[in-house]
Amino acid sequence: MDIAIVFAYFAGLIVIGSRSFRIVKGINSFFVADRASPLILIAGSLFATVIGGSSTVGMAGLGYSMGLVGSWWLLVGAIGLFALALFLAERVRAYSLYTLPEILDIQYGPEAKVSASVLIVIAWMGIVAGQIVAAGKILETILETSPSLLMVITALVFITYTLLGGQHSVVRTDTVQSVIIIVAIVVSIPLCLHKVGGLGAMIEVLGPDHFSFPVSSRFPWTTLVTYLFLVGSTYLVGPDIYSRIFCAKDKRVAKGATMTVALTLVPFAFIITILGMAAGVLFPGINPEAAFPTMIHRLFPIGLNGLIIAALLSAMMSSADTCLLTTSTILSFDIVRPLVRRELPEGTLLLFSRVFIVLIGVISLIIALSLKGVISSLLLGYTVYTSGLIFPILLGFYKGSLGLNKEGAIAAMAVGGGLALIGKLMGWSLFGLPAGLYGFFLSGLVLVAGSKMVRLAKVR
Repeated sequence: MDIAIVFAYFAGLIVIGSRSFRIVKGINSFFVADRASPLILIAGSLFATVIGGSSTVGMAGLGYSMGLVGSWWLLVGAIGLFALALFLAERVRAYSLYTLPEILDIQYGPEAKVSASVLIVIAWMGIVAGQIVAAGKILETILETSPSLLMVITALVFITYTLLGGQHSVVRTDTVQSVIIIVAIVVSIPLCLHKVGGLGAMIEVLGPDHFSFPVSSRFPWTTLVTYLFLVGSTYLVGPDIYSRIFCAKDKRVAKGATMTVALTLVPFAFIITILGMAAGVLFPGINPEAAFPTMIHRLFPIGLNGLIIAALLSAMMSSADTCLLTTSTILSFDIVRPLVRRELPEGTLLLFSRVFIVLIGVISLIIALSLKGVISSLLLGYTVYTSGLIFPILLGFYKGSLGLNKEGAIAAMAVGGGLALIGKLMGWSLFGLPAGLYGFFLSGLVLVAGSKMVRLAKVR
């Protein structure tokens, strides 16, 4: 029955994608859902995008291995979204663009836009890969077959419905998935706490360090700072987040939806982490990222088991579809179109985007099959992105008063993103902080100093 529920869920997503295919009438429909989505669809889609593999399988794994401090993975996201709602959401929606790199075009020019687009495409394939890995780990608990095969099946499903309906498909499937995710997590927490004998029993078994907050012996301040800058900033300036804002019907909806999701994430961060901690009591010695799926498979009755597995898959695919569509849009609009050097018909742009959806999905699947870790895949993408792009985009809103220029921006992207990528692949760190964090701040320094050097050179 559980397997039947999961496959019925897969079929339902593809049906929604097929129905959305009829709505798509051009690039506005496919890329930004005609800029007409109400608050409930924007908030639902944004929540489902955020509660992905990192915030279910990954964060429950952090709770299993580290304790309550694992909730910071999502709490830093809530901080980033809160800042976005207060300071930038209305301004971003007012641009009425298709992609985040187009903001860089306005700020610094087309060269900066193309540089940013390349960096985002590289980084976001790691994000999609993380969702594929998470989905494979979930399905493995009920199908007991090769996780690699399950990753392939999952990737085929979300590639298919994203390919069909574009943003109309994504915002609708994501909103449905949000409801399923919320119900599943709310139902899970009392069942799990009952099985472990309550919080008191958990403290007795796990020890007080597992309940230490905001830091612990396994999660020092250096790790918290790394999460805050390298993960949290992707919620303040993120192509997947901005793709939701561009779909909002007006500025008020953009701000309201972002603030709603920011506030909703706080309780869910602790709930999901506690579920992982409960798994630590009941199933010691398992792979941490298998904590949540194992609890569902072992503790929940048939039927409910399948529904909650479907909810977890919702979390994975709602993030994967958004990232996949965002990346393909950036490739079409911000890389291919400038290279062609002429105005492309809407039909041609749509064709390019659909081809890129398949291409990016396949490459992300290959990355997923290689890394096979949720947090490791996501951190790879986040580190490259934040270190190269956060400062150029954020400070670009104040370009005039700071005297910034395209040369400084491009240099900042190359230095920050390059150092982060090489450092991540080589495992470099200094004083307990990863190379990506140094790349993050070095990017800001290069942006300001490089822009000033260019200005001085032009004066001479």
